[in-house]
Amino acid sequence: MTTEQDKQLLHLVIGGELTDLEGVEFKDLENLDIVGVYPNYAAAYDVWKSKAQGTVDNAHMRYFVVHLHRLMDPEPPK
Repeated sequence: MTTEQDKQLLHLVIGGELTDLEGVEFKDLENLDIVGVYPNYAAAYDVWKSKAQGTVDNAHMRYFVVHLHRLMDPEPPK
């Protein structure tokens, strides 16, 4: 039996150079860093933080955590 704490909630970590610091459009999709898929937010956050800290010298480089579980099983409209 899976408890709420053990429930698999997939998260994707991706990163790349942005075209503009004010937006979220990537400069070059062919060089997008698809880091990986993680079973929960805590695991994804740890990887995101490590990748983000490793690129602090490039102001246009950004990493994101995408909540895949929300895309796969969206809440019904209210």
